Amino acid sequence: MKNFINEFKEFAMKGSVMDMAVGIIIGGALTAIVTSLVDDILNPIIGLFVGDNFADLAVQLGGATLTYGKFIMAVINFIIVAFVIFCIIKAMNKARSEEEEEEATTKECPFCKSEISIEATRCPNCTSELK
Repeated sequence: MKNFINEFKEFAMKGSVMDMAVGIIIGGALTAIVTSLVDDILNPIIGLFVGDNFADLAVQLGGATLTYGKFIMAVINFIIVAFVIFCIIKAMNKARSEEEEEEATTKECPFCKSEISIEATRCPNCTSELK
């Protein structure tokens, strides 16, 4: 049992698990912000054009009520959250690639695949001219 607890402790304290936990917490907060944006700002604006509270738009089909306004709000929420996450990941990837470019001192020769100086204009191993 003690070994099991130690294994769990090691797993829970790994960086990737902690990063995932932070991501989930921030994602929940972001979702709450976007939901408020849609519910409290966008829906009233859309309601001006529709002439009703957008969330209350519904159609009666027999004994069932289809509240399509709420569904459209959920789709808008999803699109906004997906767009924000896309922008965040794009910015992180750009920052990471710029950091990697700053640190790079070598490159691979496209002809012989050997590692050479990043400033080389000719490969010292195969003597190919590099661009």
